[in-house]
Amino acid sequence: MNDGQLIRVLVVDDHRVVREGLRSYLELIDDIEMIGDASDGRAALDWLARANAGSSLPDVVLMDLMMEPMDGIEATARLKERYPDVEVVAVTSFVEEEKVHAALEAGAAGYLLKDAEADEVAAAIRAARRGEVHLDPAVARQLTASLRRGPAARPKDLLTDREREILRMVAQGKANKEIAAELVISERTARTHVSNILSKLNLNSRTQAALWAVREGLAPPPP
Repeated sequence: MNDGQLIRVLVVDDHRVVREGLRSYLELIDDIEMIGDASDGRAALDWLARANAGSSLPDVVLMDLMMEPMDGIEATARLKERYPDVEVVAVTSFVEEEKVHAALEAGAAGYLLKDAEADEVAAAIRAARRGEVHLDPAVARQLTASLRRGPAARPKDLLTDREREILRMVAQGKANKEIAAELVISERTARTHVSNILSKLNLNSRTQAALWAVREGLAPPPP
C-alpha cells in the first residue's frame, strides 16, 4: 500500500489489447490507478510533458521495451533525465541480457516479463513507488550470472563501513525511508549514501548495486 494514496500509473505499450488488459486489471486494485496510456516512447514523452504542465505526473510508468519509432530503452533514459522522481518498470516478452542491462542502465527500477502473473505486476508497481527494486526471477538469475562472468568490480575498500551496511540493505530491497528508519538517520542522508555508493562503484542504479553486492559476497543471491 502507499500510505492511503493511490499509485498513479502510465502504461506504455504498442499493443492496444495489452494497454486495455492492464487497464481492466488495474481498475480492480484499490491502491493503484491507471491515469493514461501511450503507444510508443515518443507518445509517452509527449503525454508526460502535458501531465507535467498540469502537475499531474504518474508515480510509475510500465514501459514496453520493443516499440517503434522510439523504443522503451531510449524513452526510459529521456524520461529519467526529465522526470527523475517518476519510476519505470520495464516490461518485455523475453529475457535478452543486452536489453536487460540497457533498461537498467537507462534508469528502470524493475523488469517484468509479459507473462508475469497479475499480482506480480501490482507488486512491481508498489515496489517501484517505494523506491525498491523488483525483478522477474528469471531476469534476476541471469543478471547475477552475467555479473559473475563480467570484469572485476572496483575494490570493496572503496566503501566505508556505513556504505557497506547500506549497500546490504539496498540488496535486501529496502527503500531509503526504511534504511533511514533502521539506521536512525534522515531519509536525505540515506539517499546521499546510496548516491555515493553508486558513484564509487561506477554503477547507474540500485538494481546494479544490489547485484554487485551479491557478486562480491556482501549479500545473499536472490531466491
